[in-house]
Amino acid sequence: MGKKQAYPFLLKGLQRLEYRGYDSAGIALIDQGDLNIYKKQGKVSKLKEYSEDKNTNGSIGIGHTRWATHGEPSDLNAHPHQSNDGRLALVHNGIIENYDSLKEALKKAGHKFHTETDTEVLVHLIAHYQNADDLMLREAVRKALNVVNGAYAIVVIDKNDPQTMVAARKASPLVLGIGDDEMLVASDATPLVGFTSQVIYLGENEICELKGDGSYHIYSLENESLTPEVHELELELEELEKGGYDHFMLKEIFQQTETIADAMRGRINAKEGWVRLGGLEERIDLVAKAERIIILGCGTSWHAGLIGEYLIEELARIPTEVEYASEFRYRNPIINEGDVVIALSQSGETADTMAALEIAKQKGALTYGIVNVVGSSIARLTDSGSYIHVGPEIGVASTKAFTGQLTLLILLALHLGRKRALVPDSFFHRILLELEALPDTIKAVLKHKDHIQQIAENISQSNNALYLGRGANFPIALEGALKLKEISYIHAEGYPAAEMKHGPIALIDENMPVIVIATNQSAYEKIASNIQEVKARKGKVIAIVKEGDKEISQLADYIIEVPHTEELVAPLVAAIPLQLLSYYIATIRDCDVDQPRNLAKSVTVE
Repeated sequence: MGKKQAYPFLLKGLQRLEYRGYDSAGIALIDQGDLNIYKKQGKVSKLKEYSEDKNTNGSIGIGHTRWATHGEPSDLNAHPHQSNDGRLALVHNGIIENYDSLKEALKKAGHKFHTETDTEVLVHLIAHYQNADDLMLREAVRKALNVVNGAYAIVVIDKNDPQTMVAARKASPLVLGIGDDEMLVASDATPLVGFTSQVIYLGENEICELKGDGSYHIYSLENESLTPEVHELELELEELEKGGYDHFMLKEIFQQTETIADAMRGRINAKEGWVRLGGLEERIDLVAKAERIIILGCGTSWHAGLIGEYLIEELARIPTEVEYASEFRYRNPIINEGDVVIALSQSGETADTMAALEIAKQKGALTYGIVNVVGSSIARLTDSGSYIHVGPEIGVASTKAFTGQLTLLILLALHLGRKRALVPDSFFHRILLELEALPDTIKAVLKHKDHIQQIAENISQSNNALYLGRGANFPIALEGALKLKEISYIHAEGYPAAEMKHGPIALIDENMPVIVIATNQSAYEKIASNIQEVKARKGKVIAIVKEGDKEISQLADYIIEVPHTEELVAPLVAAIPLQLLSYYIATIRDCDVDQPRNLAKSVTVE
């Protein structure tokens, strides 16, 4: 809001945010006392087409891209939602858990509802307090938020007060952008790039009142005035563009030659022989003395955590457990004060991971976050942490964030192993040299893209796929299967190779591609035997092997060679061809690679 027209900013911002939700999109604009709302099911392009011949004037407006929780995707259920009197419009990320009881009470008070959403209940509730008690907008919002349960990031406008906008958040991110005589609000920083370099990350249970002259005031839910910290926005516009690639996912796969180097920059030095993690140094002694480490994550981050378990136990000999944050939060977990809890999250806003962290903190554990997004909720919630520094990840299926997490976990395991005097000098130096060479190693893998695309063409019409791995490559099998499911909609499962005989072998026939990660030197003969068992049942084997491999290369139908690396680093390298394989299969099947159906990038609700 400010002196400029809001519509162009809203449209551009929604296009940049579409990776977070794309079931429907909508905008609301105030122009000369009129509140104009335009909403369409589908992507932002549908909204643009629908609204281009409408009145899009107005210097104050709100917009939203939706990922459906309550109510199916439709024009009607799309945001913004409006109060009964037509005065207020509201957009909302999150879930109002007690919406049903609130809805019944509002119905008894005469409110009529038109959608299936929990969000409509919230805008009616705000209007109810505003009208009943003749309140200003900020106070009506504050009063309403004190009676709702759940998660929210909301922005509200009032056509009777066109110089005021109110934003608030709880357990869902919200960023304020400070412009020249204007204020901007977004659910993450990407829409703000190119419009402002000054941002405020709104805190938990905070409300912000913004004015048309560019002024703002931030309050707690208890109405206490707060002084925010202003941050410099470091994102660059080119980071949000495809840069000549067909899809963001492909760009992000190829960016890994740079992002892995960025994740390590200033943190290792093979020549001088050290590893440092700036966010952890003042607590490294406590972590090194931990009785137990618990790693929390969801989806791809959980897979990274599983590899972290192998690494930490191998190098530092600290008992490590990996938990789905979504399950951990609903148990009564045994956590002691000597435990360290590590949270993995690309966005730093994953609702289940944040809730699990709260439990860990309440029980006295030291918490450490590994996240990508600067200023995110998990970064602020944890006792210490490290950023992976891979830049914005726009593709819904995580690629560079996954390898960034693995890079940090390798550094952490090495650091703890050295601190505990368990990693010999010669081995430590060898690993550091391999890590510094990783960008070139990844470049060598990416040179096989055409070969991987040919393999994809041969198996793209399969209905099922099986991924097998041993040791630290087992989580890579899980991750490879997840990528294929996410973007190509092929049913795929990841298994420890030794478990194949305990059930999955019954599924293998000539139509079943079996992707085997076969880079483990320690279990090479065992993996070769597993492949023999697949071939005996006419399964098609795609094997990821080390360069120059002889035995498995003769057994497999297709091979993808990767450079020789130490076994602790090999899972990271093996992930790259699996990302490419899933990408090419999805494009051959004409799937929407960057925005696969039913998925959102940042899962900020349960």
